[in-house]
Amino acid sequence: MSAPAPSPLAIVDAEPLPRQEEVLTEGALAFVGELHRLFTPRRDELLARRAERRAEIARTSTLDFLPGTAAIRADDSWRVAPAPAALDDRRVEITGPTDRKMTINALNSGARVWLADFEDASAPTWENVVTGQLNLIDAYTRNIDFTDPGSGKSYALRPDAELATVVMRPRGWHLAERHLVAADGTPVPGALVDFGLYFFHNARRLLDLGKGPYFYLPKTESHLEARLWNDVFVFAQDQLGIPQGTVRATVLIETITAAYEMEEILYELRDHASGLNAGRWDYLFSIVKNFRDGGSKFVLPDRNAVTMTAPFMRAYTELLVRTCHKRGAHAIGGMAAFIPSRRDEEVNKVAFEKVKADKDREAADGFDGSWVAHPDLVPIAMASFDAVLGDRPNQKERLREDVSVAAGDLIAVDSLDARPTYDGLVNAVQVGIRYIEAWLRGLGAVAIFNLMEDAATAEISRSQIWQWINAGVVFEHDGRTVAATPELTREIAARELADIRAGIGEEAFAAGRWQQAHDLLLQVALDEHYVDFLTLPAYEQLRG
Repeated sequence: MSAPAPSPLAIVDAEPLPRQEEVLTEGALAFVGELHRLFTPRRDELLARRAERRAEIARTSTLDFLPGTAAIRADDSWRVAPAPAALDDRRVEITGPTDRKMTINALNSGARVWLADFEDASAPTWENVVTGQLNLIDAYTRNIDFTDPGSGKSYALRPDAELATVVMRPRGWHLAERHLVAADGTPVPGALVDFGLYFFHNARRLLDLGKGPYFYLPKTESHLEARLWNDVFVFAQDQLGIPQGTVRATVLIETITAAYEMEEILYELRDHASGLNAGRWDYLFSIVKNFRDGGSKFVLPDRNAVTMTAPFMRAYTELLVRTCHKRGAHAIGGMAAFIPSRRDEEVNKVAFEKVKADKDREAADGFDGSWVAHPDLVPIAMASFDAVLGDRPNQKERLREDVSVAAGDLIAVDSLDARPTYDGLVNAVQVGIRYIEAWLRGLGAVAIFNLMEDAATAEISRSQIWQWINAGVVFEHDGRTVAATPELTREIAARELADIRAGIGEEAFAAGRWQQAHDLLLQVALDEHYVDFLTLPAYEQLRG
């Protein structure tokens, strides 16, 4: 292993944090700096390519499987690397941010995997970025006992054999880390900060624990972006003397363009691939974003009306299972986002039945595991997969050769009978304001109306508002026809803000970021120019 060069990176506009020197060591910063030097130029090129591809979709209103990679799809001989023992059984995965309490609870949850999230479930304040890394280091060294200052309740890790395996999710390629900059003043991509710090501090430690550095890769839009990640992995392993193939990556197929390149994505990562995941809300957000000017046939109904049984969503998930199993990879299902109520058992009963039906369907379809957002859902999901898997760690032998998906099936949004509703518009405004307000206070995973919401749900909310207005959608409301307009959206938003103020009181309202969140939602939902990610303008307003 070559010695790292002196760090070219500087920490800027950041107050010192307790114990930050344990994370931001000279060696770690030098390693991240080298990742930045080598790979950020290619990242920039790929972001430009996204814009070019989006312009082509705007022109044609269609997508297809890539003719240039047909040989990869036709070659039945290649497989991804065999799963390491720690990732062979993934029947239930819990997701959540890396704050100290969540770290302990997720590891103790009984799930086989914890998605330790630096992305959509984490608002990227510098404190969250650094202390999240510190919490994972402390978890691996078993130095993470925690006492809740409010309740006085203490939390501690169970024995190692009972803990979930960690799969860490860094930020997407599009996000920068403004607090870490190179000598030329350019910020390091958040993806390389999150990956680099985690890999530098934990790769060897995880090997000693019988596991490894495992990652979820978000917001991937093409196999070329997967190739970039693969090159990052190869360099990182060489640089730190970690055996090649130690890294394992699960790619979230949460963009519509990636859905047409599943096999190619696995091929690019084949020595490091672990599986693919069906990420529902970001996937719908991506459809709206890419086909937002494609006319009425691409207008999505209320987000809660787009279930996983919708024909175009069935096409997506069944193609994912078939693709993964054909190539020896795990197929991981979607999120059960329900948050149990401590006051209403009837609400819980109905929701638990829906969660069970959803997980039963995924297990029957051939998925090898699935996501939940709350520890109380782990037993429900576990029972669904236990019933199908039994003692088997997965069902990758189910090749699903009965599945046949044409290119048009993935974007047949108009196959749904449901239509947008006025109540759907109200819900989108409510969720958007409430989520953005929490995000601006540094919270990325927020319980709203008994659902765990993250940045993906805020994205679909604001995108649907934008789409409905620009598509001239009309609703039936109170016996009359109402058009989706900026004026109607502002009226609903003003009413929601007033309701929140009345509900929580003046003092709590003033202490929050409610007006700021209201204004930002209207900005990203009503501006003529559709911003690619609401977290880009939101990050400019995020303190810390």
